[in-house]
Amino acid sequence: MGNRGEDIPNRRGFFRHAVTRVIGPIADYMENLTARRPASVLLRPPGAIEESAFLQTCHRCEACVKACPADAIYLLGRDAGEATGTPVIDPDRSPCVVCDGLHCTHVCESGALAVLNAPSLIRMGTAEVYETLCVRSGGEECSLCVDRCPMGEDALYFLGDGPPMVKLDGCVGCGVCQHVCPTSPKAIVVKPNARR
Repeated sequence: MGNRGEDIPNRRGFFRHAVTRVIGPIADYMENLTARRPASVLLRPPGAIEESAFLQTCHRCEACVKACPADAIYLLGRDAGEATGTPVIDPDRSPCVVCDGLHCTHVCESGALAVLNAPSLIRMGTAEVYETLCVRSGGEECSLCVDRCPMGEDALYFLGDGPPMVKLDGCVGCGVCQHVCPTSPKAIVVKPNARR
């Protein structure tokens, strides 16, 4: 009996060590994965000019915010430094819906948002797919990102049963795909286009 009692801590230690060896690498992998891809990405509205010029040009007047029919545009708060008061879109919160008329670009009097007359001219960013996070990689059916994409298969499509494929010349970076993606973290995220 005594030997058996002394054995219990050793067994507990063994199992604790075994679990750590199995779970540890998985936790490290997930930590590295989420470090590489942000959970939330801030994009400038359609028509935004190069970033440094944008910061100098934008009047921070809220005209684009008020004109957005999807309430997707909002102004950055005081903790944003020189970008305080400038308009952004967070797809996790509310994406650009590529509205008819592209109103935000037509009400901007400062020129920070260039006037756009066609959705194909929008270049906010580009969607990036994380295949291992996509439920389709595990055999589940899901087509939300492609079904809801305002640009349709000109931007996002399926090739067989795998994760979605992005057409770089067709994706406008609106963020609808990111918004509707059911995974957490998101399996598809829009990366802002380099405008610096």
